[in-house]
Amino acid sequence: MARWGELLVREKLISPQQLQKALEEQKASGGRLGLNLTKLGFIKEQELTNFLSKHYGVPSINLSEFEIDPDIINLIPKEVAEKHQVIPVNKAGANLIVAMADPSNIYALDDLKFLTGYNIEVVVASEVAIKESFEKFYDDSAKFDDVLADFDDDVEYIADEDAPDIQELAKSSEEAPVVKLVNLILVDAVKKQASDIHIEPYERSFRVRYRIDGVLYEVMKPPIKLKNAITSRVKIMADLDIAERRLPQDGRIKIKMGKGKEMDFRVSVLPTLFGEKVVLRLLDKSNLQLDMTKLGFEEKALQDFKVSIHKPFGMVLVTGPTGSGKTTTLYSALSELNKVSENISTAEDPVEFNLPGINQVQMHESIGLNFAASLRSFLRQDPDIIMVGEIRDFETAEIAIKAALTGHMVLSTLHTNDAPSTVNRLLNMGIEPFLVASSVNCVVAQRLARKICEECKEPVTIPVQTLIDAGMNPDVASTIKCNKGKGCSVCSDTGYKGRIAIYEVMPISEEVKEFILNGASTAELKREAIRLGMKTMRMSALTKLEEGTTTLEEVMRVSITDN
Repeated sequence: MARWGELLVREKLISPQQLQKALEEQKASGGRLGLNLTKLGFIKEQELTNFLSKHYGVPSINLSEFEIDPDIINLIPKEVAEKHQVIPVNKAGANLIVAMADPSNIYALDDLKFLTGYNIEVVVASEVAIKESFEKFYDDSAKFDDVLADFDDDVEYIADEDAPDIQELAKSSEEAPVVKLVNLILVDAVKKQASDIHIEPYERSFRVRYRIDGVLYEVMKPPIKLKNAITSRVKIMADLDIAERRLPQDGRIKIKMGKGKEMDFRVSVLPTLFGEKVVLRLLDKSNLQLDMTKLGFEEKALQDFKVSIHKPFGMVLVTGPTGSGKTTTLYSALSELNKVSENISTAEDPVEFNLPGINQVQMHESIGLNFAASLRSFLRQDPDIIMVGEIRDFETAEIAIKAALTGHMVLSTLHTNDAPSTVNRLLNMGIEPFLVASSVNCVVAQRLARKICEECKEPVTIPVQTLIDAGMNPDVASTIKCNKGKGCSVCSDTGYKGRIAIYEVMPISEEVKEFILNGASTAELKREAIRLGMKTMRMSALTKLEEGTTTLEEVMRVSITDN
């Protein structure tokens, strides 16, 4: 039988070039060909499912609209279902109906028949839908209760003076239920695609929250008597000092998730009034988006950004609060610039992802290795492109600007609210206006807005005046069709699934340089940049609303009006 890819090309559902690119992606990151084709956007899931249904002569099924009986699910263990990418759907006499992404897998059919004792009937579903069904029907959340059941039933408040000594902490943190619970928290966060885990002690309560798509959700409240054991277990995994409970500590955890996948967790421990709060940042390289065209840039903004980073020298600054996607934008820029002919060095605190072909340096303040020291060393290493994790002080800013003025491309971040205010932030640090004007090529400000869940998207009516008040053009406001997420199992009833960046890209043109040299205020710079064609973050967010990508509530949450 001809391979899938060749058949898809023959049916003109994809091009030969797209097939080649999907095969290269499959070789690099694993997964089935169909999943890589849909992930790259070359074919829609429904088109692929319809093709497989027609080709193999079996029906297709929309799993998102199907509620499966737990007794049916239990017929196939989760490990087997994941191995063969199948989900049991229904039972009819001696026949078991299963949804598969690859109906040609006869080994899976034989395995399932032997395991269940039923004759296997196949229906086709997309691989993404099957994976989402794993999350829905093979739910691990109940395991929290199973693990907690291993602890004693009595839950009591422990005052600080009753806290165990270090030997007891080390011992309790290695007990099987504690180890299981911490492992489950980490794995569950990965499955739910959380970006952060917050483990928080209070006076008479203890809770665990996940940040999913930028919003925190409480997932469990372990007994308060476990707070020291859980915190100590995380600190041991991160190779931190469990005896030190008065000072902040930072570390890193690396765990293997199976199928060769590794996950990094950046750990921060902060002493609070009622114990140590632990925050873990999840760093999943497989989810790192390095394709600039898929980050959320509008066409002109992307063009301005690309022109700026491809200049032979100068500085490009990306600004925004923590968790706004600055690192992803910088990494995508480095990925675009990463060629054999370029020497690229980065100073990061911490190094979040390993990028092949780029020299990445981890900062260590305790031994004097900071951004300024690294920058000085980079300039003796014959660099072409330099990335500085963050410009925090005058010294770092001064060296970075000198590097930008002496033939190097410098990428960095700053914490400011928007692009125009970045100029005044540099001036406030003590940098002269003529240095800012001559060194900075472009400033990018960004935020992350939640995307409407595609599975439960539905139209919503918003008063025209409300849209106009938000900053939308009256002509557009009167014709726009807005959407919202109703809430479903795919998005955990939030109505949102995934995030997209909104950007404000301000190239430092000759006109803007004149304003900087004349000591213009942030408001004056902003007006001039808008006159020259810059789209503000509110404009960018409203474009996403117009496209049906996000909601008005998200527009208002992540951006401010331009008045």
